[in-house]
Amino acid sequence: MALLCVSTLDARTRTTRKNLRSLEVPIAVLESSDGLLPDSLVDIDPNAVTLKGYSKRASDSKESFFITNNTGHRMSAVRLMLRYSTMQGELLTQRTVTVPVSLKPGETKLVEVKSFDVQRLFYYYAGPQPRKQATPFQVAYRLTGYDIPVGN
Repeated sequence: MALLCVSTLDARTRTTRKNLRSLEVPIAVLESSDGLLPDSLVDIDPNAVTLKGYSKRASDSKESFFITNNTGHRMSAVRLMLRYSTMQGELLTQRTVTVPVSLKPGETKLVEVKSFDVQRLFYYYAGPQPRKQATPFQVAYRLTGYDIPVGN
């Protein structure tokens, strides 16, 4: 009796992708000269925190990003003005959020905030394009304040 063996090693389907790279798109910083900031915010150092790695898919109810403390002291909360606009630069909405986060000097953490997009019709332009109909948007931020804990 002869057994016939068929090799299927060459016919397999590859399910992984090679040479994937991370795309790090910095989040734009709102300048005080754009007319959207009250005079009381002009004195706050916009470089005290850095945001990067912003993510919001059309199906997400939260927005996430990395926040870095660039100061020499600990922070217990960060207040940000977020400005959302279309790809043509038209303002969609603007809001202020307080992010409760404990950051040591130089530390970076991933944080989440509730999304402005309650109907889930928008996605961040640098993220994956959704299968469903959705509109891409850009985001810019401005540091409006931060809390420094007293004591331990």
